[in-house]
Amino acid sequence: MEADKVLDCIGLYCPMPIVKTAQQLNEMKDGEVLEVIADDKGIKSDMPAWTGKTGHKLLEIEEKDGEFHVFVQKRS
Repeated sequence: MEADKVLDCIGLYCPMPIVKTAQQLNEMKDGEVLEVIADDKGIKSDMPAWTGKTGHKLLEIEEKDGEFHVFVQKRS
């Protein structure tokens, strides 16, 4: 999946990947896609919960070699 921006959250643990995601999405335009790369498996449950509360759209979560690639579309 193609993203407009990539956010590296490797080495960060809850709640920092969500905090950084919120900060980055605030700087993006409606409809743009952010790829968040994290190694905290908590992101698999944290990101769906957070996007459900904020109205952003969780597009996909991919796991590759212990890293999670999470694609979030900024609400429009």
